[in-house]
Amino acid sequence: MSKVKRVVLAYSGGLDTSVILKWLQDVYQCEVVTFTADIGQGEELEPARKKALQLGIKKQNIFIEDLREEFVRDFVFPMFRANAVYEGEYLLGTSIARPLIAKHMIEIAKKTKADAVSHGATGKGNDQVRFELGAYALMPDVKVIAPWREWDLLSREKLLAYADKHGIPVDFKKRKGAAPYSMDANMLHISYEGGILEDPNFAPEDSMWRITVSPEKAPNKPQVIELEYKKGDIVAVNGKKMSPAQVLAKLNELGGKHGIGRLDIVENRYVGMKSRGCYETPGGTIMLKGHRAMESLTLDREVLALKDDLMPRYARMVYNGYWFTPERKLLQGLIDASQEHVNGTVRLKLYKGAVTCVGRSSKHDSLFDTKIVTFEDDAGAYNQKDGEGFIRLNALRLRIAAKHKRI
Repeated sequence: MSKVKRVVLAYSGGLDTSVILKWLQDVYQCEVVTFTADIGQGEELEPARKKALQLGIKKQNIFIEDLREEFVRDFVFPMFRANAVYEGEYLLGTSIARPLIAKHMIEIAKKTKADAVSHGATGKGNDQVRFELGAYALMPDVKVIAPWREWDLLSREKLLAYADKHGIPVDFKKRKGAAPYSMDANMLHISYEGGILEDPNFAPEDSMWRITVSPEKAPNKPQVIELEYKKGDIVAVNGKKMSPAQVLAKLNELGGKHGIGRLDIVENRYVGMKSRGCYETPGGTIMLKGHRAMESLTLDREVLALKDDLMPRYARMVYNGYWFTPERKLLQGLIDASQEHVNGTVRLKLYKGAVTCVGRSSKHDSLFDTKIVTFEDDAGAYNQKDGEGFIRLNALRLRIAAKHKRI
C-alpha cells in the first residue's frame, strides 16, 4: 500500500466515494486526485468540487469535465449503429458510460503522474469489470484500487459511522434513511436496482420513474417526429440540425413526454449472478426504432442479416466491459462501413409508450424499387416464371431427404 503515491478517484461527491476518498488517504497514505464526469446525470457537480476541497484535496487535483458530447458522439452513436441490445431488451445505458469514464481517468492519471486509479463499484457488479478492463487496456501497468473488495465497511451504517468519525459531510437525505433502490443516470438512461427491487416479483411504484410519464398519463394525441440520418447517425430532428448530445436530449424529452422507454428485466451479470433492473431509456428506444427503419430501406439483405447475427456478440462486448479491445474495434469497423449508405429520413409516431414507424425515405440510397415490387404490371422488370426454378433448386435437398425418409 505504501508504494502508491498518487491515485485518481472516480468521484461523484456522494456518500460512498466521499468515504473512499478519506479511506484512500488513511489506508494508502497517498495523494488523491478526484475526477467527476458530467455525462448528463442531471445533477449539479460543483458541490462535488466543494466537498473535495473540504476533504483536503488540492484545487489543482480536482477535475470536473463535461463529457456529454463525447459520450453521445463517440460511444452512444457507434453502439446504436450496431443496433446493440443485451439479452433482447437492455439498451446498455450504464454499460456504455463506463469505458468513457475509464478513458478520462487514465488520461488524468497520466497528466498528474498518478500510479493508481480507484472507483466505487462493488465486488458483485459489472462496473468493476468495465472500469478495470478499460483502465488496463489504456494503461497496462496501472494499479487499480477497489475499496469494496478490500475494506470491511459493508453496510450503510458502517459507511455513515466512518463519515461521522472523520468529519465527512453527509447529505441529510442519506442520513435520514436508506433509499428504496440504487440509481445511476446519464444522458442515455436512468437505472434503478437494489433495495426493494431485489424482489423480482415486486412491481415498482409509479413515482420511481424520473424522466418518463406512465403511458396511461401520456397525451391522448400521438405525435409524429422526423429523424434525418447521415451514415447511420441522426443529424436532425424535425428538420433542425443538432449535435449528437442535442439529438439525444431532444429525443429524451419527446420520449419521456409520451411514456416511452420503460423497462423492467432480470439480466445475467458477467460475474455470474442474475439481477433485476428497471431502466428508463426514452431517447434510446426512439433511436433504435428509427435506425432499424432507415436500415430496412438502405441496407442489402445479407448485410442486414450479418449485422443481426453479430449484434448479440457486440452487445455482450459492451455489457461485459470489452470496449477497448481488438475484437470490438474490428467489429466496429465492419459496422461503420455498413453505414455508408444509411442516409435519409424516418417518420415515427409516438403514442402512449409505443414508437411506430409511419414512413421512411432515402433520395439516393434506397434499395426499394417500386418497378420490381409492384403488384401492378411491372412491364417486364421481374419475370415471375423465374420463381419456379428458384423454388425447385431450393427444394432439391428436401426432396432427396424425403425419398430417404429423413423428413
